[in-house]
Amino acid sequence: MTEHYFTPKPTSKMELNLINAYLRGRYFRFWTSSSVFSKRRIDPGTRLLIENMILPEKGLVLDIGCGYGAIGIAAAALNPNIYVIMLDVNERAIWLAKRNIKLNGIANAEVRRGNLYEPVKGMLFNCILSNPPISAGMATVEAIITGAPEHMCEGATFQMVVKSKIGRERFRDIFERTFGNFTVLAREGGYRVLMARKGR
Repeated sequence: MTEHYFTPKPTSKMELNLINAYLRGRYFRFWTSSSVFSKRRIDPGTRLLIENMILPEKGLVLDIGCGYGAIGIAAAALNPNIYVIMLDVNERAIWLAKRNIKLNGIANAEVRRGNLYEPVKGMLFNCILSNPPISAGMATVEAIITGAPEHMCEGATFQMVVKSKIGRERFRDIFERTFGNFTVLAREGGYRVLMARKGR
């Protein structure tokens, strides 16, 4: 039976794979593995978020559900004046993300393991980024959205990529209910990057 990438402790044999990616004008390398999302390439949703994400000039950035770390590592590389914390529940993803931080020479990022926002309890971020684990169910995805404001500074942004055909109106409703605003930051290849801001 194939394990989901949100399995906390994968038991499948680790099959490492090194992928190369060109993102936002820069080359990256990432170690990936079985039991981690999109092990053979940067998936289109992740790429769309990276290419369109709006980063703060400085401060803290959170990548929740980081997988092997592409989004958080790209963010840290793009702006050395931010500090990125990357979270995942999958211990194999955590191991890979830590390895990929070193592989790409990133000094302004770290990885923490835990469910949802537990590892950053009490912290406030200037930006939260996520390619959420849709396969874990909408309850988990909704918890990522509704739990975000508690961990955001005033004026901070929440940016999430989703498949366009999944829950179009539902996502709009959750964003509006949670933040009071909703913007489609980018749309391409069957994916949308949704953004909301805390405060006005």
